[in-house]
Amino acid sequence: MRGDGVGIVVFYHLTQSSAVQTLQAILPRALQAKWRVLIRADAPVLADLDAKLWQGDAQVFIPHGLAGGVHDADQPILLGNLPSAGFDALVLMGAAALELAALNVTEAHLLHRVWVLFDAQNTADMAAARALWRGVSAAGLHAQYH
Repeated sequence: MRGDGVGIVVFYHLTQSSAVQTLQAILPRALQAKWRVLIRADAPVLADLDAKLWQGDAQVFIPHGLAGGVHDADQPILLGNLPSAGFDALVLMGAAALELAALNVTEAHLLHRVWVLFDAQNTADMAAARALWRGVSAAGLHAQYH
């Protein structure tokens, strides 16, 4: 089930919460809405995120998988650098993922939601998030800042 062209992009400026804490807050809502979510980031970030999500508190467990397994299509949340076809929502983390998204902001028009997580202490993340915000706004998408 793909999005209906809502095209909402929510920017999360990580100043006090970690990426994992933020994901533990937003992903249960996506699961409740029955959205399939793709999380994009550099491979080392995805591997670290995968480990942290598995080690987290059982009460906030996020069912997910790391792309490349035989059950990728069954994962409600998949961590990998894949096209967003077949997903309802997208999470972007880190400068590389944000820069790639800046080149293809029209992808967001097809999704229910895009969440952009960027680190307040990382100048590359900040610059990439600013460029993506400009691209999102120019493409006529609704951008929100948290």
